[in-house]
Amino acid sequence: MNKHGEIRVIVLGLIQDGDRIFVSEGYDPAKQLTFYRALGGGVDFGETSLAALKREFLEEIKAELTNIRYLGCIENLFIFNARKGHEIIQLYRCDFADPKFYQLDSLVFHESDNHKHKAMWIDIARFQSGELRLVPKEFFNYL
Repeated sequence: MNKHGEIRVIVLGLIQDGDRIFVSEGYDPAKQLTFYRALGGGVDFGETSLAALKREFLEEIKAELTNIRYLGCIENLFIFNARKGHEIIQLYRCDFADPKFYQLDSLVFHESDNHKHKAMWIDIARFQSGELRLVPKEFFNYL
């Protein structure tokens, strides 16, 4: 997790297919709350956010992206696991190059050795109704 006072630059890929979006599932142990977010990750020093986006999708789910378009920047202040967080999110809209990803219900991937995550297609209406929680909430501006 972030050191105190650290601002993290991350990149997220918004992949939409009709009325559904591709998201990963997260869990906040302090709040005992499940949430969902677009896939992506940290931008390394000396790396562009576009290069980081492609790298993260390849590393995490072995997926190549196509039709990549920059959407904008979101500044995200949040609390996760009882700690303050601050992210600058570079947001891109993109598509999977391989159509097989559109046929999947879900997949499990490893972000690191001990962190397993699940990614899945979820109907946008389930987020809009408040049934499921999509973060950050500014994300809705791009759907």
